[in-house]
Amino acid sequence: MITIVDYGLGNIQAFVNVYRRLHIPVSVAKGAADLENATKLILPGVGAFDHAIERLGASGMRPVLDELVQGAKIPVLGICVGMQILANSSEEGSLPGLGWVPGIVKSFKGVPGHSKLPLPHMGWNDVMPASNSVLFKGFEEDARFYFLHSFFFDCSHPDHIEATSNYALDFSCAVRSNNVYGVQFHPEKSHHFGVGLLKNFAEL
Repeated sequence: MITIVDYGLGNIQAFVNVYRRLHIPVSVAKGAADLENATKLILPGVGAFDHAIERLGASGMRPVLDELVQGAKIPVLGICVGMQILANSSEEGSLPGLGWVPGIVKSFKGVPGHSKLPLPHMGWNDVMPASNSVLFKGFEEDARFYFLHSFFFDCSHPDHIEATSNYALDFSCAVRSNNVYGVQFHPEKSHHFGVGLLKNFAEL
């Protein structure tokens, strides 16, 4: 069962609609009890890093998610800010992240020589998957996704970079550490590319 974690951030219904069109079982979790039958998790998110961490904590689901992801090793896909909170911390806030993928979320403004970049980075952009990426199966040479962000995930370990994109510099737009996946772009807004990626995640 694909379970969408609803802690008040992100377009939950968009993901539900994609999976229903694909005839893949999907549910929405608004509390810890709703996570009972989850075999894969999607952690969406929009807005600021600290706010997302606070909302997830207030939902009462975080201890169960920690156990499912870190203990039972259930696959999870973080999306947009849902990807960013997978990190240890963010330059956007002061709260610690989930720490499921070692790294720091950094601002494009802090990159030397790129302080005048128009932000947010918004619109369609090419994505270059890592070799043999299961998440991007079928898009190895033709991957374009929709972005809307001002911060990027700086992985502590280069082998956790699942894909890169470019906005004045190459940055990691998708990450993976064992069963934990994250994408900075919005697959639910990326037409057939996004549908294909969500399908690939369901078939892991």
